[in-house]
Amino acid sequence: ENAYYILTRSKDLPKETFAEFQQFIASLGPITLETTPPLHDYATGAISHLPHIISATLVNFVRDNDTPEGILGTIAAGGFKDITRISSSSPVMWQNICVENRDEILRLIDMYDTALQSARRIVEDGITEELLDFFSGAKEYRDSMPAMKTGLLPRNHDFYLDMADEAGQIARVATLLAQQEVNIKNVGIIHNREFREGVLHIELYDETSRDKAMQILADAGYTIHRRK
Repeated sequence: ENAYYILTRSKDLPKETFAEFQQFIASLGPITLETTPPLHDYATGAISHLPHIISATLVNFVRDNDTPEGILGTIAAGGFKDITRISSSSPVMWQNICVENRDEILRLIDMYDTALQSARRIVEDGITEELLDFFSGAKEYRDSMPAMKTGLLPRNHDFYLDMADEAGQIARVATLLAQQEVNIKNVGIIHNREFREGVLHIELYDETSRDKAMQILADAGYTIHRRK
């Protein structure tokens, strides 16, 4: 439910048949997107397949270059676990994906290698303005993703709040919103600050519900954060 389900239509498939199947898929709860097969392979290769390869490469790199005492694995926390979380998914599935989308993945690896060499040059040159632009550009684009609205992609209505690492905190937040008849679409805990207070990610169905939820929780003493 609420996942993106990408549909591609071959030239010889009747539009009526495609529309009927699209309607069936939509009835199951996902958000359907129609693309061409080449665009599908490129898009999934860039935002899914390549990141999995990068993640696996990074994990294997740390494993192969760890100290005899295993210090790298011991202190790997927060950020490292966040960016390599996807490496815990099925190896068999990713083996098959790399076989099926081989050509596009190879092309993207080459493109990423060029980008990585560019990043290496920026670090090597040590020019503070370039370094700042490099990280600022990534931050701005990453932060803009939830707010993007182009074509069929809907706007996310979400926010974050600081939450004490204590039993019953999620239930308290949910109860506060339920008492004011605010329906939560999705909720999750952000694990990126170990041994400290956590962050709760809450997604609502519409902008009005989001704003109402933020006000309710702010009035209850919670610190609220929103992406720009």
